[in-house]
Amino acid sequence: MRLMKGTLYVVATPIGHLEDITLRALRILKTVQLVAAEDTRRTGNLLRHYEIATRILSVHEHNEGGRVARLLGRLEAGDSIALVTDAGTPGVSDPGATLVAAVRAAGYRVEPIPGASAVVSAISVAGMKSEGFCFHGFAPIKSKDRKLWFLALVKASEDRAAVFFEAPHRLLKTLQELRDLVKCQIMVGRELTKIHEEFVFGTPDELLARFSSPQGEFTLVIPPGPKGDSLPVAVSDTDIDDMFGQLTENGVGESKRDTARLVAERLGLTTKVVYDALERVKITRG
Repeated sequence: MRLMKGTLYVVATPIGHLEDITLRALRILKTVQLVAAEDTRRTGNLLRHYEIATRILSVHEHNEGGRVARLLGRLEAGDSIALVTDAGTPGVSDPGATLVAAVRAAGYRVEPIPGASAVVSAISVAGMKSEGFCFHGFAPIKSKDRKLWFLALVKASEDRAAVFFEAPHRLLKTLQELRDLVKCQIMVGRELTKIHEEFVFGTPDELLARFSSPQGEFTLVIPPGPKGDSLPVAVSDTDIDDMFGQLTENGVGESKRDTARLVAERLGLTTKVVYDALERVKITRG
């Protein structure tokens, strides 16, 4: 007799406080045959806290692709699997998207089990009126990429609040990069839902003085609207060419014209300005 195929459950786990998990999530974690976890130690602590004995398999960003065939085999055999990350929801600035895409492509059911979210938690206490918000994940590491990323983020925040994450060892660098782009108050949330949780408001300059030795995990919220009258938002030809190259490499935009339009939108320019800059760079490079 052929077994019914299993389901992949994408389960949100607490972002700090262990009580921030739903009854449904606990039921799923108890009843599946396997928990695919980004960090088996952290997930093990969570399962032990709730006296759940389900077997755990390590599935993280470095081995996710290699685990796909094994997990598909388990689903084909009729086993159901819960996919979890260290905190929050898999696939949201965390591993998981590769496995989910493969499971869907293979025809198995994928079911979300929602829960705690640092993004929504931060927005809820920011007190910033906004018609929606944009979530930008983590800022890039390379300096050139960061410059373009922050230019696009600040431009996007003219229409709606912008939310992003930052690691403690890069927080000061981020605030230094924002000080020339943002002259209004922003919110920095630290250690959301944990014992040392705090929310601090201030300009980037004020926040630099407040967080001299950052510790913990950070969520930043930039309000919608103008960012100040003295914004030096001049964008160089090289900046435009770099962003165009990045989007092209990532396969964003169906044509050169479409990609140029996206660059213009992200940097607050006209498409003609983008084309002219690309031409100047091309001439300079010979």
